[in-house]
Amino acid sequence: MKIDVYADVVCPWCYVGEKRLEKALRQRPDLDVERRWRPFQLRPEMPENGLPWREFAVGKFGGEENMKRAFSHVSAAGEPDGARFDFDRVASAPNTVDAHRLILYAADRGKEWEMADALFRGYFAGGRDLNDAEDLAAMAVETGLDPGEVGAFLSGGVGIEGVWESQQTAARLGITGVPFYVVEGRYAVSGGQPAEVWLRTFDAIQSEFVS
Repeated sequence: MKIDVYADVVCPWCYVGEKRLEKALRQRPDLDVERRWRPFQLRPEMPENGLPWREFAVGKFGGEENMKRAFSHVSAAGEPDGARFDFDRVASAPNTVDAHRLILYAADRGKEWEMADALFRGYFAGGRDLNDAEDLAAMAVETGLDPGEVGAFLSGGVGIEGVWESQQTAARLGITGVPFYVVEGRYAVSGGQPAEVWLRTFDAIQSEFVS
């Protein structure tokens, strides 16, 4: 079963969704699933060096109290499934093209989801700056990737085209928000759904194939 995961590494519900899907997969160890990261930039127009985090977040949520409520809600939702947030440590509101490039690079080396998870954790709880090449390289090394090769990759422009192609594919599919999952190229699951929803989805798809 192939699952295309359209997501952005600065999307908290994408992080929650990743952990919930992993939880469901652990409960279906006999299910042969290939997950594929599909870059989706929530704000492709973000300046190359990003924006100050607090200024961005307050503006996005329409005020400090709204921001705090939103952060509290997603933190409570993610905690039971292992998605932990410390919004006070978030370094910036970054342009995520390099982070996406790095996940695609890691995918070619069998480290796609380790890299995605490291970026989610680093950004949302570890104070890592996704616009900082040294921070990106350090997280890549933590997943077992070669530091010299990662540094050379990040200093170039390889992979940018892949990020934009994924964004364009998402637009053709009518995807306007993430996380968004396309299963077997036919079934759509939207949002950071609980593991129970995924288990029902797996069962429904498998029963269709059997019938």
